[in-house]
Amino acid sequence: MESHMISLMPEGLLPVLPAETPDSIGGSFPASSHRCHHKQKHCLPIPQCGTLTVSPLLFHPHTKGSQIIMDTTQKAVKRQSSFCNAITFSNRPIIIYEQVRLKITKKQCCWSGALRIGFTSKDPSRINPDTLPKYACPDLVSQTGFWAKALPEEFANEGNIIAFWVDKKGRVFYRVNDSAAMLFFSGVRTAEPLWALIDVYGLTRGVQLLDSEIIPPDCLRPRSFTAIRRPSLRQETEDARLSVSLCDLNLQEESLHMTATTCPIPQNSLNSQHSHLLPSQLESDLRFHHLRGAHVKILDDQTVARLEHARDERTLVFTSRPLRINETIFVKINKSNSARTGTLSYGVTSCDPSTLRPSDLPYNPESLVDRKEFWAVCRVLVPLQSGDILGFMVNSDGELHLSHNGASTGMQVCVDSSQPLWMFFGLHGAVIQIRLLGMSDPCLSQSLVYKQQGGTCCGEGWWE
Repeated sequence: MESHMISLMPEGLLPVLPAETPDSIGGSFPASSHRCHHKQKHCLPIPQCGTLTVSPLLFHPHTKGSQIIMDTTQKAVKRQSSFCNAITFSNRPIIIYEQVRLKITKKQCCWSGALRIGFTSKDPSRINPDTLPKYACPDLVSQTGFWAKALPEEFANEGNIIAFWVDKKGRVFYRVNDSAAMLFFSGVRTAEPLWALIDVYGLTRGVQLLDSEIIPPDCLRPRSFTAIRRPSLRQETEDARLSVSLCDLNLQEESLHMTATTCPIPQNSLNSQHSHLLPSQLESDLRFHHLRGAHVKILDDQTVARLEHARDERTLVFTSRPLRINETIFVKINKSNSARTGTLSYGVTSCDPSTLRPSDLPYNPESLVDRKEFWAVCRVLVPLQSGDILGFMVNSDGELHLSHNGASTGMQVCVDSSQPLWMFFGLHGAVIQIRLLGMSDPCLSQSLVYKQQGGTCCGEGWWE
């Protein structure tokens, strides 16, 4: 394949926006801000074979997330901490078929999810950085003029070079290193100028912009371009219904502080050699949500999930309410079949299961990370047998911890604990049936005891 490197030319001075000019996503610039304004024009045409003279592609110097540190060349960025607030943009509009090339320079393994890439028709110079949301997906992509999607986690390794571009039909493709090109998503409006959008999210801690390349379709050799079709980015009306804005996911106070019903653990659910490892009493307000995969059945007052028809295809089940910070959810493996391969998958999501339909639940839980909401998906790596008891807990630092028969297996993944999170499970392979035994919340237990002694609630589950 013949590639054409971009040659460089100096940029002219750009005018400054007046104070309190509305930005592109609903905010306004403070009076002291200095922002430049690009003259509106259509996307640059597809170049002919040969060198195209444009300015170098850099990161936008001002419009970036609060956690982004940028080097003086504007070619390398790094997220300081956390896993979000790291949205960045290119300093100029891209050209149709211009490959935006990124090298992953830093990976941080404890997080779930990876780099988000795409395009926007909103001039970053007209976006107030203070109005940027935490996430490109779902926050920005739910707004008009933003298109982005998560890079599969298996490609987010240090040293990998990711190239992505848009064609004249609005289809976005990407390649990893020297792999074949893959169709990423579609629906981008190419009649307007487009800037690259790069969210340094989750596992991806740092990236570097390499020289972009223009590879017009007329310059491609026959069969040198192979597109592997992947699910398109869905932004139709139906999918907008499924895209849950983070600001719409704030828990109502009554959900956060609902009174737990404490009762002894039912003995018929504890026919297990590991039952002595559980607390003597568990809160029992937690159930499975009525939403479930097509090949799983919910039984026994919404506390048991059972695989149906020996199929482990669509087997996701969700908790009926969001998790509480520091509570431990105990799940028992009721039935297993050692002749089958596979294990239990689990995770957390900001997506309220009440907004989903059974047909929205995939065969492969890992594909959920492509959705616009926050999804973290894991699998239990230790072999599971009938009678085993698992404990799941998310602490205030967003660390999801797992225990197996009373023994901690450590932190499994870091999640966004600043928003409501529902837990979900997928029955696969050897795991035929699971039961929700209940949950133990040390803070809530202390607060209930303290309340009985005459304390009052201070608003966050503690009593004083």
